[in-house]
Amino acid sequence: MKISARNILKGKVQGIVKGPVSTEVTVHLTSGEEIVSVITRASAQNLELEEGMEVFVVIKASNVMIATD
Repeated sequence: MKISARNILKGKVQGIVKGPVSTEVTVHLTSGEEIVSVITRASAQNLELEEGMEVFVVIKASNVMIATD
């Protein structure tokens, strides 16, 4: 697989919460951090996601914002 996104992080699926339209997927990264992604239920089914499965988190954003208090 080749992809243009530069932010690709490896991890394992830690949790899956299925909803009627979307699925929340929590990924525990090899760095120790967690990332939560919300994808369509159809995408989750097509990927055949299961807890403990190794996956890649791909981040492609046109805007990244930083805020302070």
